[in-house]
Amino acid sequence: MPAATTQSPAATPASAAPAYQDPLQQPITTHPASEAPQSIPPASEVPQSTLPAIPAASPTTSALPVVPAYDPVYGVHPRSDELGSTYIPVDSPIYPMAMRLYSLGYLNTAFIGMRPWTRRSLLHMLEKSSEDIVEGGNDQAIAILAKLQDYLADETPANGYSRGRIYGADTFYTRLMGISGQTLRDSYHLGQTLNNDYGRPYEPGFNALAGFSSVNEWGRFSLYVRGEYQHSPSGPGYSLALASQLSCDDFICPFAPPNAPQDTIPYGTQIAQNPFRLQEASLSFHLLGHEISGGKSDSWQGPGMGGAMSWSNNAENIYSFRIDRVEPLRIPYFSAIFGDLRYDFFVGSLKGHTAPNSPWIHSESISLRPTHNFEFAFQRSVIWGGEGHEPITIHTFLRSFFSLQDTEDDPTSKGTANDPGARFSDFTFSWRLPFLTHYATLYLDSIVHDDVSPVSAPRRAAYRPGIYLSQVPGLPKLDLRVEGVSTDTSTLRSMNGEFIYFESIQRQGYTNKGFIMGDWMGREGKGGQAWLTYHLSPDQWIQVEYLNKKTAKDFIPGGTTQNQFKVDVVKRIHRDIELNAWVQFERWKAPVPAAAYTTPLVIVGPPLYLPNAQNDTVIAAQITWYPKLHVLRSLNGK
Repeated sequence: MPAATTQSPAATPASAAPAYQDPLQQPITTHPASEAPQSIPPASEVPQSTLPAIPAASPTTSALPVVPAYDPVYGVHPRSDELGSTYIPVDSPIYPMAMRLYSLGYLNTAFIGMRPWTRRSLLHMLEKSSEDIVEGGNDQAIAILAKLQDYLADETPANGYSRGRIYGADTFYTRLMGISGQTLRDSYHLGQTLNNDYGRPYEPGFNALAGFSSVNEWGRFSLYVRGEYQHSPSGPGYSLALASQLSCDDFICPFAPPNAPQDTIPYGTQIAQNPFRLQEASLSFHLLGHEISGGKSDSWQGPGMGGAMSWSNNAENIYSFRIDRVEPLRIPYFSAIFGDLRYDFFVGSLKGHTAPNSPWIHSESISLRPTHNFEFAFQRSVIWGGEGHEPITIHTFLRSFFSLQDTEDDPTSKGTANDPGARFSDFTFSWRLPFLTHYATLYLDSIVHDDVSPVSAPRRAAYRPGIYLSQVPGLPKLDLRVEGVSTDTSTLRSMNGEFIYFESIQRQGYTNKGFIMGDWMGREGKGGQAWLTYHLSPDQWIQVEYLNKKTAKDFIPGGTTQNQFKVDVVKRIHRDIELNAWVQFERWKAPVPAAAYTTPLVIVGPPLYLPNAQNDTVIAAQITWYPKLHVLRSLNGK
């Protein structure tokens, strides 16, 4: 599992409110008054005449934090919208808890297909759901609520004091990983052994990383920084013959190998990696329910767990400018039919592209919730420009931004000054099923290339459908999730990998630094994933995963096959220290014989890669420490 980077869900609330006793009889402790000076300023800093009287707790009142007065627009504390907050990274353990709470029938204002969420947006979701959760009496839901409230205690108003400044280290983590056997790490062609891991390097042998994250919030401003040192050993790469064939498959032919000291390093050898990388670094300003930010930040545009068709954390984050509506927006008359909505826009540059060099990408998404149980969204990404193709200007950006015509209707625009760019459109929905709203959530993620939407071109689209059972009847701590995937549209005609995630002008396609930014299943792939999880507590679990993937023979000669089995354990060894350990076994085959790309494809030579089935085993352990953040509160938001 990727590095977890959030404050401990078991963090203790800053206020001295009575401790909440959950149904499992696991008391959640609170700070004694002597430990509260960082949360409540000294009396010398606050005029005594302005200090509010603290009412005594009623014996009949729920011990859960009292929900503040509701604002008619946001449904939150009247001054909450003036406060900015950092995003919760998409690989955080907060999301599995929140997604399970949603699928148990709660968290009705969550937009599960648009992540990440900010800390305060999650706080507002919980404020609107806490009463229903407590009254519902579901032990699992109440326990999750308590953990999430503890995580957000620093954001929560307490005894008349609202959040002032929050700053400090959020996490320190280290991951040690050993790999035996040859792996795959080429999602654009043959496949990946480790996916949704921010494009981190890995090779057979000893791999490691060590990182930290920092949360800083002050008024409308917030700053999140996450950096890490990464190590992977040297390893065997592709032969010149294999690299040439794959390159020519992408229309980059003849292949021009990079300059390398051939006398000391054989061609194809992957040298050892030891970079320090900023995984995320985002400065934000909060304005009327929006986070306006610049830098590197996560994005996951889809309801699935194993991947997201339009945007995931499979590749390294890009540097971008972003406008994200983080709070639900209600529009008169419109919302009466389509419900509340959220939208997200960002634009930035892609790295690792040479044909053309350094193109840019912009993404727009809008999600709507017409009912508590149903959510749907539309998203579009466009790659445009690049050295040798067309300049990156306001004019070319606006042309690609407002282009809504199918390329099939105007094929002459490709490669010309009127080229709108490589366009990828996505449609998703999630639906808590009728009569099973506390048990089953059905969802779909789909994407199409150069069409307005998968809805208008369903036969040309790729799909990731899934179903999530948040609890098994009779076994409330057990959940099951199953997802299928197909990016293979060759049933229409032989595509040779030249449609989903591919573009004839932007020839490195939908990638950043060689990794697909969407679903790691890649081009013309079929497969599925299944997870069976037993929850020891809301933030501790044992999970078993199975994965299968096959790549079409008309794309990769001979096709490729991957099968993986994984056991993952997340355990708290201390209230602020988390252990995440997993073992993964993989068996794969990718002989890739030399071929002539005629119709039909003709095998013309021996295997260019590894002719026999290969095995690899990954054993990893990650320790994450969640230190306490520093909190300075203010009286009544002043």
